[in-house]
Amino acid sequence: MVKKKNSDNEAEKHTDNADNKPDSQVKEDAEQTESAAPPAGEENGEEEIPSGGEEKSTDKVVREEKSFEEKLAEMQDRYLRLSAEFDNYRKRTLREKMELSKFAAEELLVKILPVMDDFDRALSHMDSATDSAAMKSGIELIYGKLVDFLHQNGVKAIETTDADFNVDLHDAVAKTAVEQKEKKGKIVDVVLKGYYLNDKVIRHAKVVIGE
Repeated sequence: MVKKKNSDNEAEKHTDNADNKPDSQVKEDAEQTESAAPPAGEENGEEEIPSGGEEKSTDKVVREEKSFEEKLAEMQDRYLRLSAEFDNYRKRTLREKMELSKFAAEELLVKILPVMDDFDRALSHMDSATDSAAMKSGIELIYGKLVDFLHQNGVKAIETTDADFNVDLHDAVAKTAVEQKEKKGKIVDVVLKGYYLNDKVIRHAKVVIGE
């Protein structure tokens, strides 16, 4: 009973001491108690994540999206430009091909015009000419000029004299009986000459074959 009474007296003394402290001392004790208390969230072993990290991450994603959109827009613009340039090139090339095919023979025709002039002069003198030998000589001269012109441009006649029939060069339009055995299967007459252009046959010779 004595010990209990003594403890009650000590508690009353402690309370009296707290009540008798000045206000400044009470405030200081309260601040020390708050500073000793663990921060909110640490009582459960958790740490708060600074909100600034989330903002930086979001800004980075936004910048990457903007950069991607800019690159995409640049690529689309480049594609449209290339497509337009190719379309212009295709149209220009098609127009040049049409003009080339239309005027491809211009140079050739210009070169053959002097031969036509010779024929015009020969025809104009034919009615008044009395010397048939001179007229014949003039025609042969014009023919020679025409042959030379064709040779200069890679055109030459296909050989048919005493030649064997060749389906790659000749077209047989008829057959005729021959007495000589060596002429059988050979060309005995030419109905229409054939011509090469360089090494290409541009017209088969129409011939008569002996049998």
